[in-house]
Amino acid sequence: MNIRFEYLYRDYGNFKRWGVIIFSNPNRIGVDRVVSKAEEVLIDGLYFLASKASLPDLHFEKYIDHLGHGWHEFHSFENTDQTPTDPHNRRIEEFLDSLCLGAILFFGL
Repeated sequence: MNIRFEYLYRDYGNFKRWGVIIFSNPNRIGVDRVVSKAEEVLIDGLYFLASKASLPDLHFEKYIDHLGHGWHEFHSFENTDQTPTDPHNRRIEEFLDSLCLGAILFFGL
């Protein structure tokens, strides 16, 4: 069973763009554990910088100063039989490590 990660970019006008990446899960880590680990490292349990996690950026093509910002938002993790789509061929554990690294780089820890 692989893990499906759904995330979004929501600007200050509440306009949204959605993204989905499928990660391999050869060690069969449970979804509850994946969610728990992600929430530990995400800003306020939800937010991250897509570039720091090596994920496709979902910002709108036209940037509007008063509506735009840098954050992406975690939406869900789910089990799936779908084939992995991560362009970096990461296992779910490696992706979680990149979320953690992104938080460390953001806070300068």
